[in-house]
Amino acid sequence: MNKKELYNQVMDYFQEAMPNAETELHYGSVFQLLVAVMLSAQCTDKRVNMITPRLFEAFPTAEAMAKATEEEVLDYIRSISYPNSKAKHLVETAKILQSEYQGEVPNSLEQLIKLPGVGRKTANVVQSVAFGQAAMAVDTHVFRVARRIGLASQKCKTPLAVEKELMKWTPTELVPRAHHWLILHGRYVCQARSPKCDSCGLLGICKRKIDN
Repeated sequence: MNKKELYNQVMDYFQEAMPNAETELHYGSVFQLLVAVMLSAQCTDKRVNMITPRLFEAFPTAEAMAKATEEEVLDYIRSISYPNSKAKHLVETAKILQSEYQGEVPNSLEQLIKLPGVGRKTANVVQSVAFGQAAMAVDTHVFRVARRIGLASQKCKTPLAVEKELMKWTPTELVPRAHHWLILHGRYVCQARSPKCDSCGLLGICKRKIDN
């Protein structure tokens, strides 16, 4: 099976198995999505969803959060990973959004990654989820699943390398959903320590038994 055939089979499987895949983060606006994704770094979506309702009630917009102190934001996010640095980044980002973008979240990679605490992965999530752009965010789940299945070779040692491989072969119109397919597959089936291979619909074409 060549690479194109592999991608076709994987994409066909996911379109049937998870036709409506989407982010599991809860949010009510693009700004709230950005905040949730920033908070999810090194933290589970479940934990983020536990703390964001109160956070968004207190600071629903960039304008509101820009007026807050780091300590005020910290009070709402203490239970997640790296709360001090995230509180700092959230307030700084809100101030920039308010002063430079009229409180709106920009939609370009170049603008997004200039925001404090926003790296390429976070920017790609926002581009994909909020704006429907063909951007592939590579977190630990996507990195693992792509290499196990064979969508990215074992020579792809970095998230950026995996991202480039996925973008090269994934049909543009499927990229936003493919991002969620790979995340959810990694989160619930192709887990790091104990992958549920017996219940995986991709077992027949998975490269794991060869490469891993």
